[in-house]
Amino acid sequence: MTATATPFSADSPRPAIDYAGLGDRLRAYRIGAGLQADDVAAQLGVSRAVVYRMEKGEIVKIDTLERLAALLGTSMASLLGVETEYYASALALFERMRQLEEKSDRILAHFEPISLLLTSDAYLGHLGQMLYEGLPATLLADEATLRRREIARMLEVLQERRRDFALRKPQIVSLVGLRELERFVLTGLVGRVDLPAAVRAQRVQAACDEVLRMADLMDSEPWQVQVGLVDDAMPSATYQLLRGPQHHVLLHSPFRLGELPNVRNGIAMVTTSPEAVRLHENMTQTLWNAACKGREGARRLRALVARMATALPSPPATAYPDTP
Repeated sequence: MTATATPFSADSPRPAIDYAGLGDRLRAYRIGAGLQADDVAAQLGVSRAVVYRMEKGEIVKIDTLERLAALLGTSMASLLGVETEYYASALALFERMRQLEEKSDRILAHFEPISLLLTSDAYLGHLGQMLYEGLPATLLADEATLRRREIARMLEVLQERRRDFALRKPQIVSLVGLRELERFVLTGLVGRVDLPAAVRAQRVQAACDEVLRMADLMDSEPWQVQVGLVDDAMPSATYQLLRGPQHHVLLHSPFRLGELPNVRNGIAMVTTSPEAVRLHENMTQTLWNAACKGREGARRLRALVARMATALPSPPATAYPDTP
C-alpha cells in the first residue's frame, strides 16, 4: 500500500440479504453461548440436522429467528446483520472473526500489541498460560472448570484463524504502536504480575522474541504482509477492517490478547455501516502515512528490545528453592 493509497475501496458489493452470513452469525452466537447444536435443537423442538442447515444459510422463519435470538441472548437485528452485530462473548467474536477472515482478501488490523495473525507459532501457548493464570483465585471449582473449558475452546478457534491465514495468505496491513510495544516488553507475556522473578524474566524474553519477529517481518517485507510502526498515540479501541467479494466490514474489539489479557468483559461490535467503515479507513490512512516502515521500522524495533533489556532487572540466580 502506497502512502496515498486507500486500504479498501468504498464501492464493495453488499447483497440485500446475506443468508450465508446469517448462518455464520447463528453459529458464532451459539458457540459463544457454549451450546451444542443438540442443545439448540432441543430448545427449539427441531432436529440437529435442522440447526446445521440453518447455520449453512438456509432460510429461517421469522418466528424461529425470534426464538433463536432469545435463546442465544442477542437481538433479531444482530442475527440479521442489520449494519451492526454486538458480541458480549470473546469466544463468539473470535468465531465471527474466523468466518470473516476466511472469506477476506484484505485485512487491515490494529490490535495491541500486534495482530495475533502475525505472532509466532509459540504465541498461543503463552496466551493459554496467561489466560489460565489470570483466572480469579476466588472462583468456585465448577466455575473454574467452565472457564478453563472456555479458554481451551477459544485457543482452538484462534488456532483455526492462524492456520487459515497461513494457508490462504490474504493481504494484511498491520498498524503497531511503539508505546504499546514498550509496555508489552516491560510487562512480559503474563496473566498477572505477581509471578516469580524467573518466570517473569522468561515471559519478558518471550515478549522480546515476538517484537524481534515483527522486526524480521518488516525487514523481509513479504508481499502479503505490511507493517507500520506508529510513534504516536494509538486508538484505545482495537479494530480490524476486512474486505472480501461479498463484505466490507469493521470489527471493534475490547478484548486483549497481549500482556494481562482480557477475554471476559467488554462488548465487541461488527458493522457494515458505510460511515463507520469510511471513518476508520481515513484514520488508518493517516496513521499509515506517518508510520515507520520496512528496514527503518525493523531497526527501531530492535533498538527498542535492546533498550528495554538494559532497563529490566536481572532475575535472581536461584529463583526457586530445591524441591524433593
